[in-house]
Amino acid sequence: MLKFIRKPLLMLLLFPLGLFAQNEKLTVSGYVKDNKNGEGLIGASVFVKELLTGTTTNTYGFYSLTLPKGNYTLVISSVGYRKSIREVKLADQNVTLNLEVQEDGQELEEVVVKGKRDDDNVKQLEMSVNKVEMKTIKKIPALLGEVDLVRAIQLLPGVSTVGEGATGFNVRGGAVDQNLVLLDDAPVYNSSHLFGFFSIFNPDAVKDVKLIKGGIPAQYGGRASSILDVRMKEGNAKQLEVNGGIGFIFSRLSIEAPIVKDKASFIVAARRSYADILAKPFLTGNNANTKFNFYDLTAKVNYNINQNNTVFLSGYFGRDVFGNTFGFNWGNSTVSARWNHVFSSKLFLNTTAFYSNYDYLLDSDLENKKPNNRFRWTSNIENLSIKPDFTYYISPNNTLTFGGQVLTYSFTPGSATASSNGDARSFGAPPKDAVEYSAYVGDEWKVSPKLSLQYGIRFSKYDYKSSEDVYYVRRFVGISDAFPSGYALDAKVNDPTKVLQSYQNFEPRFNAKLETGENSSVKASYNRMTQYIHLMSNTAAATPLDVWTSSTNNIKPQIVDQVALGYFKNFGDNEYETSLEVYYKDMQNQIDYADRANLFLNPTFEKDLLFGKGRAYGLELFIKKNKGKLTGWTSYTLARTERQVDGLNNGNWYPNRFDRTHTLNIVAQYELNKKWNFGANFAYISGVPYSLPARQGDYQGFTYGITESGVRGNVRVPAYNRLDVSATKKNKKALFGKGESEWVFSIYNLYNKRNPFSIYTQPVDNKTTTTTTAEDYQLIKNEAVRLSIIGSLIPSVTYNFKF
Repeated sequence: MLKFIRKPLLMLLLFPLGLFAQNEKLTVSGYVKDNKNGEGLIGASVFVKELLTGTTTNTYGFYSLTLPKGNYTLVISSVGYRKSIREVKLADQNVTLNLEVQEDGQELEEVVVKGKRDDDNVKQLEMSVNKVEMKTIKKIPALLGEVDLVRAIQLLPGVSTVGEGATGFNVRGGAVDQNLVLLDDAPVYNSSHLFGFFSIFNPDAVKDVKLIKGGIPAQYGGRASSILDVRMKEGNAKQLEVNGGIGFIFSRLSIEAPIVKDKASFIVAARRSYADILAKPFLTGNNANTKFNFYDLTAKVNYNINQNNTVFLSGYFGRDVFGNTFGFNWGNSTVSARWNHVFSSKLFLNTTAFYSNYDYLLDSDLENKKPNNRFRWTSNIENLSIKPDFTYYISPNNTLTFGGQVLTYSFTPGSATASSNGDARSFGAPPKDAVEYSAYVGDEWKVSPKLSLQYGIRFSKYDYKSSEDVYYVRRFVGISDAFPSGYALDAKVNDPTKVLQSYQNFEPRFNAKLETGENSSVKASYNRMTQYIHLMSNTAAATPLDVWTSSTNNIKPQIVDQVALGYFKNFGDNEYETSLEVYYKDMQNQIDYADRANLFLNPTFEKDLLFGKGRAYGLELFIKKNKGKLTGWTSYTLARTERQVDGLNNGNWYPNRFDRTHTLNIVAQYELNKKWNFGANFAYISGVPYSLPARQGDYQGFTYGITESGVRGNVRVPAYNRLDVSATKKNKKALFGKGESEWVFSIYNLYNKRNPFSIYTQPVDNKTTTTTTAEDYQLIKNEAVRLSIIGSLIPSVTYNFKF
């Protein structure tokens, strides 16, 4: 099919170039920044009053407008900032015009999206996108009062999780590993601390959050379902700024300041939990030295060399530690180096090089007291990449983007060493290496005042190598106790220096917007996404010890095609914004697991995998109130996600383990006065599918559950519902009589709901005698038990300060 669409798509890409390559024009360009801290504003509007046209700033606050010669009035606007008006004269040369805008105190108290106009949801071309500003996220009631970016996006339509304490999130029926989580362009492979209760993102260091669920632009690739693009602050380029907070579970502190005023700045932000320190006086015996904490450090520095060149260096380093003598730890590390270069007033380049690593360690002797009798298990995934991205501003109505990426992967799925009396034995899954190459081109074209198009294509190539002298080929042998998947592996001779398997894919992208009225529009999108890496997990929820692995000669890349259609309308002078979207996903090469699959430290785990297809479809409703003392939103999702895999469920479609039919979230924030504001959020979510024994067997007086082979999701966990509330009291002064501060009082799970996370069976002993005869044990039966992660309300108090 792709060969038939390549030529028309290429013509469509090139047509606008010729259309606007006429008449002598000049360009005004520059940066739009916050006048208080020098941060570039993302998505700020620069509107030409005389021509009724304009543009928005890019990720770094850069804008470019190519116009006929003349005098113009530029109107710069962002919700949360005062409108700014500047005159510009284009006579005989291009003009560089840097702009600074001032925060609007009144709008800052509202639920706002930074750099976003009131009617953006109607006028902007993109759909299936949510941009939530940190000021909004900080007002949402949170577990133990700690602001959490990942938990906040789970309140948006199309986003869910398998339960409380689960790592990661699911978007439109996609698995946890199908979300590309980026921190300053570097991928993050585990976005959670403390088994999913908190995210790794320090709220004091985050500048912008953007979730893309559909209509994904061509510059993004590598995951099948969504993009969570998190941008860090650059650091205050005007003056010293200190932010921090002290809570029940951890404290945080950030420092940002200019190195050279208006040219170079930095930010350093750190967090550390101290539950183990507070609990230490109460721990005795073998638990006396137990550690359970997490910490992270986020840092960034930037230097504006001149008008055309700016460089950035940022990094994240975080770790979770759990255990005493026996325990484990895990964490992410990322480093990103970026160079912004303005070739001309119309051509902008951002080049990014990054390093990313996720690893975990499980050790029976963390304190290294018995090195001769020890079990040690490690696993990691590591990336190196370089990625140039170009933006060419053809005209106010046409913007071309193009670029490419080289991304290397190094996988250690699992390596273990067991020592006994000094004798050591090593085993596990062999390391894997791969390189992913990609190139893309995309165009955003405003065809008419009412019709806009965005279209492009991405090409990706993936080369996989095995470091072993042998590789394995799957062979069907029939389902049996020895081969529950029905497949065996045959060993073949391998040359580790050569590419063992190569995949190539074209990924077309398309968006369209048609304005149907002054405050309404219809939007449609299509995207194909290819994913070459996979998270091996056959538990109810992803865990830090799950295994990342590569596409191989046995594991094909996942390919997902998604179409979406939406209607967007605003009411009451944009006080209310609404949207209704429907989507359908077709998923190829989806992975499931045979009964009793062994995924850990198993060099032949590929024989336990099963492959099939998937589908996901749904409806998303979003209603948001932007203005007034009472603000917030309501989101509702009606969805279904299913799979069909040979060897499971008799070959019939079955619900995926993260399928939720109904998801309702209500978020409300009320500003009583300048001193007090209140927040609440309510969630109602249908239960996820679960597999339970359908009948019981009896053996020598014992009963046990019997689950039919290949059965998936034969019952559902009961529905989940929860109410959280918070109250924030602002103080006139902070520490040492300077700055500002606030107290945040919150209650998580206000009405003490014991929401089930999963269901399992266990024996119940009803015998009434103290003897242990077989007759007594015949009274032992099995019962279904609901497991709740959080079974009570959780109050908290947090003190935040800024100066």
